[in-house]
Amino acid sequence: MKRLIVILALGLAACGGEPAPDGPVRVSIVGPAPELTPVGRDEAPAPKAALLLAVAQGLVANDAEGRIEPALAQRWIVSDDGLSYIFRLRRAEWRAGRPVTAETLARNLRTMVDRGGGNRLAPLFSAVDEVVPVTPEILEIRLRSPRPHFLDLLTQPEMAMLSRKDGAGPYRIASQANGVFSLAPIADPDFPEEQQARHPVELRGERAARALVRYGRGQADAVLGGRFSDLPIARALDAPATQLHFDPARGLFGLAVVAKDGFLASAENRHAVAMALDRDRITSTFAVPGWRPVTAIIPARLELRANPAQPEWAALPAEQRIATARARVAAWRGNNEEFPRLRIDMPEGPGGRLLFTLIALDLGRIGIIAERAQRPADADLRLIDAVAPNDSATWYLTRLSCDAGLPCGETGDAALKASRTEPSLAARAAKLQEADAAYMVNMPFIPIASPLRWSLIRPRLNGFRTNVRAAHPLHRLLND
Repeated sequence: MKRLIVILALGLAACGGEPAPDGPVRVSIVGPAPELTPVGRDEAPAPKAALLLAVAQGLVANDAEGRIEPALAQRWIVSDDGLSYIFRLRRAEWRAGRPVTAETLARNLRTMVDRGGGNRLAPLFSAVDEVVPVTPEILEIRLRSPRPHFLDLLTQPEMAMLSRKDGAGPYRIASQANGVFSLAPIADPDFPEEQQARHPVELRGERAARALVRYGRGQADAVLGGRFSDLPIARALDAPATQLHFDPARGLFGLAVVAKDGFLASAENRHAVAMALDRDRITSTFAVPGWRPVTAIIPARLELRANPAQPEWAALPAEQRIATARARVAAWRGNNEEFPRLRIDMPEGPGGRLLFTLIALDLGRIGIIAERAQRPADADLRLIDAVAPNDSATWYLTRLSCDAGLPCGETGDAALKASRTEPSLAARAAKLQEADAAYMVNMPFIPIASPLRWSLIRPRLNGFRTNVRAAHPLHRLLND
């Protein structure tokens, strides 16, 4: 940590101050250099996701506050039974002379929602029955059963529309050099002015330390995509407190059980690990306003029939949890010569090292030796740090299902699969409730908190808003 502070101090000593009030919006996003390619089975790094949504928007998009707004579709109608979504497309072009048509979008959508198409969100589109181009300007998506949060899924980078590597805005790539994308707004007289891109953007993806040095020197207006692993670096910059923002994001932040045997083969032992964690100490150590510990898989009731399941030990005092967990470790040691060792796959960075240290101390209290996994394939536990694309319990449970390679249990997986074919929302809610309860008993995932996302924003960017999706569209950062 001291070394990071010295690096940042040296990087900022040469020059500093605010960037010019006019000119392009210069954005550094934490992560690898972006590329304009579709999202596959793995989550898109933040720079790639931002580039895709800037130049290859989908039918709908998120606004600055994470709400649904028009994109390629200028308006839409949802049938009373929730089984039909009819979109009227705005006039847009992939490039000059190549208009966006419902037929092209329908072809793209069919591939995206096909489980064999390689899109990681495809399992969440199991209710899609047909995608029909009614006319060149009208597109209909028909569902087998209603999905109240369907539109939220369409805002994701996985649903960004490309045709021959061309997108339809709100930006076009004006130039690309040395990993920097210069984005030019597309004029669209038929679209509401407040939803258009009006300012050019310079976008780059880079390591957090480099992005923060650039910000400190006044060479960037914003740093986006920050996570817990690089938060200590952001704090070392010592920027004004009003410029460091935290999203109230919803999603999964905790340890997924990936071991097939050993100590974690037993659900009781997985609960022992969960009981050992001092979540209050973990969240208070990072000192992020509003970052609170969680013990449930699903963060709120969402579309469940009742509140999400809590583990049986959630109401026990901390001392009793530790005693119970220690007894289970001792029982396991009765049949094994050595202390249990758990290898944890954790992101690099000072925040990752800090979190691992806190977890290792907690596990040591009950007789478990924690080690950093040298490779993801060697891990017994893997950190999941993901923001939910919508407020549906389905996303949370799907991320932890048998298809994800976790010890989900037959009861929970059967209930989750049954929920996808239930014709009514009430019947579906009952199956999701059943799946949630079964997953909590089996404990394929050990919750810690909600995802932590931070941004550094200059006062110039008056359009920036924190939100539960941690979504910050580039054309919404600056309002005239």
